[in-house]
Amino acid sequence: MNSFKKIIYITTLSGFIVSCSVQQYTPPEIELPESFRNEDSLVQKDSTSSIARISYKAFFKDPVLVTLIDKAVEKNYDLQTALKQIEFASLGYSQSKWANVPTVSATIGQASISRPSDNSLNGLSLGQFLGQKYIEDYNSSINISWEADIWGKIKGAKQEALTDYLKTQEAAKAVKTRLVSEVVKGYYNLLMLDKQLEVTQNNLSFADSTLTIVKKQQELGLITSLAVEQQEITKAQILKSISVIEGSINIQENALSILTGTMPSRIERQARLDDVIVPEGLSAGYPSEILSLRPDVKSRELDVRKSVASIHIAKMSMYPALNITAQGGLNSFKASNWFELPGSLFGLAAGSIVQPILNGKRLKTRFEQTKISSEQAELNFKSSVLTAVAEVSDAMVQIEKLEAQQKIAEGLVERTKSVVTNSLTLYKYNEATYLDVITAQTSKLQSELELASIKSQRLNAVTTLYRSLGGGWQ
Repeated sequence: MNSFKKIIYITTLSGFIVSCSVQQYTPPEIELPESFRNEDSLVQKDSTSSIARISYKAFFKDPVLVTLIDKAVEKNYDLQTALKQIEFASLGYSQSKWANVPTVSATIGQASISRPSDNSLNGLSLGQFLGQKYIEDYNSSINISWEADIWGKIKGAKQEALTDYLKTQEAAKAVKTRLVSEVVKGYYNLLMLDKQLEVTQNNLSFADSTLTIVKKQQELGLITSLAVEQQEITKAQILKSISVIEGSINIQENALSILTGTMPSRIERQARLDDVIVPEGLSAGYPSEILSLRPDVKSRELDVRKSVASIHIAKMSMYPALNITAQGGLNSFKASNWFELPGSLFGLAAGSIVQPILNGKRLKTRFEQTKISSEQAELNFKSSVLTAVAEVSDAMVQIEKLEAQQKIAEGLVERTKSVVTNSLTLYKYNEATYLDVITAQTSKLQSELELASIKSQRLNAVTTLYRSLGGGWQ
């Protein structure tokens, strides 16, 4: 007994020493620039407050848009699935806390009868000593088993369960961030289509008025029927594009309905694309903030943290395991004596130290594989940081360039309006050909449609910047 105590003492002491020397998790080192690459008058890079820290309810001012986002956050099925995964992982983490508690099982009642062969040693012994050919056994017991966590394997398993739980939280944040972005972009795209429909309908009215003028000139013999036919073709083309835009509006409304977890229906809205104001004083903050604000980056960092725990578990699996078991209860060879006390009482306690020796090199291979997996996790983390910084820089340059494009497009629209008016006036006095009028009308329509598209792209670029910085999940 003294020798057994010494073994336990030495094993526990050595386990304590090893546990103290286990490497604690430290975040991987990664070099980040002091500021993002692109700088312009709209996005401030040197601010200490990133727009990602602003709730979507405060960042987006349109009440209809905020209502759509609220509905999506409440009813979107992808987000609900992610939240259920948090519940699932939470139960797993709660269960891991019980790993240090001994396993207890009870045998309420167990009865067995065995009859050995008459020609066997047991059969001959029974007949000779007990005078019967069978053995009865009645048993009720409580069994206890416990593994001492002298190497920290159970602690490492808890750490793995914790990181899995934290990852599900970050995954839900990532889904919410993406969901907010998709709803906002879908809404702005809807406003763009509304604007394009309005522009096209206005051009249809103008084409209709022009057709009336052309028909009058034909009646007066000033022009041939060719001009009338050309204008009718132009009008038909505009009518066709209206049908296409209306179909696109329905499709976009259906897409928004799906995002908000509702049946496809019309999206009621009052705002116009021209009324939406691009937020001013946008702040991208510092690249280092991405590590704490981007859910996908934090999830990758948690993978690294989990891999460190996995390495520890794999390494400690090669060390001896101390198992302690105990059993006690009632046992009798006769049913009538089963619950006779204290005669039927029995008890058993045992301790064992198991050291893996030859197992096909599985434990060593697993240890080496976990180290490789840890290196992969760190590389994936660093890659996600680079991607995040690049996405922010891309969004910033898009905002800058689209702002310049919008100014040019606005000037182009004003010029094409003037050209249409002048060409029609000159045409009335035979100073311009009908081809000039058609060309001017086509240019005006295209420039107005392109302006609506650029405005929408600029709003979407701001939304992309907000998402790329990690905003939307607060």
